[in-house]
Amino acid sequence: MAQNLLDTHTLIWYLNGASELSRNAKAAIEAEDVVNFVSIASLWEMAIKISLGKLELSTPFNQISRQIQENGFEVLPLAFEDTLIVSTLPLHHRDPFDRIIIAQSINQGLTLISRDENFKHYKTKVLW
Repeated sequence: MAQNLLDTHTLIWYLNGASELSRNAKAAIEAEDVVNFVSIASLWEMAIKISLGKLELSTPFNQISRQIQENGFEVLPLAFEDTLIVSTLPLHHRDPFDRIIIAQSINQGLTLISRDENFKHYKTKVLW
């Protein structure tokens, strides 16, 4: 069974039906026999960006949990092992939320669905 971890922009674009989402990414998310995860770090990132006025969603943020459930996505909590991985990651990427997502992908062996080219510098499978 395939297991994916959606980057924050991937989640937003998927939920909004945005054209920025690649066909490969959409197909991987909607494939049969797949489990899609959303990092709790992505939800924190979205909440912070909304509070700073740097992000607007087409759906109110308080409905994101419902949308995640309706799409069959699972929220991936942070584990201590994720922090250990973050502490040793090379600094190809400096965004703290992305570093957490990379660490979770490595720790859980998940395919990371992201357009971010910097993710390819890490020991994780990236799909776009």
